Amino acid sequence: MSAAAASALTHAPVKVLLADDEGLVRSGFKVLLDLEEDITVVGEATNGAEAVERARATRPDVVLMDIRMPKLDGIQATAQIAGMRGLEQVRVLILTTYDTDEYVFDALQAGASGFLLKDAGPAELLHAIRVVAAGDALLAPRITRRLIGQFTAQRTATQAAADRLAVLTQREREVLALVGQGLSNDEIGAELFLSPATARTHVSHAMAKLGARDRAQLVVVAYQTGLVSP
Repeated sequence: MSAAAASALTHAPVKVLLADDEGLVRSGFKVLLDLEEDITVVGEATNGAEAVERARATRPDVVLMDIRMPKLDGIQATAQIAGMRGLEQVRVLILTTYDTDEYVFDALQAGASGFLLKDAGPAELLHAIRVVAAGDALLAPRITRRLIGQFTAQRTATQAAADRLAVLTQREREVLALVGQGLSNDEIGAELFLSPATARTHVSHAMAKLGARDRAQLVVVAYQTGLVSP
């Protein structure tokens, strides 16, 4: 048995909940995901309200969430899932045909861990699910940090950045700025001459102090506070 196969056996498959009001879209995703040994579909939802209920019932690792759905849209559903006790480990990957900056900002603010366009290829979708399930943030290449930065600046121009960052050490501020630039823990470590484990610890401390659910929200904070500029 190869090392990769042995590793796969020691990890439970990534549990995915599909939330989209179009049946053909859900069916297509399910066919694709069911082909993967390390991913399993644990449920489907046709609207945002159902997505919240199914998330509570199935405790998925990742919710593949459409934005425009009846009863409750994907952003509202994401906010409810992110704020629900017992679902702290559930990650939401927003999937949409729309690539406007407003949706990116609102989705991340609501607690989404990633944002991917529906025209992404199968390999890109599978990669996104695995990245988000591992606890990292993911933004589609076409949804640039420039858009996030511009929209965040418009919405939060009056925020007292100095007060918000006062809880962080100087090193944690440096790490936050690099997270905002999209660097991984390994890249942050190399930039600041730290081990990846030490970089990861600083990221975790910054998340805890700022009340950020994951790295995606740290990106938003980095722009809001001016640590990173568009």
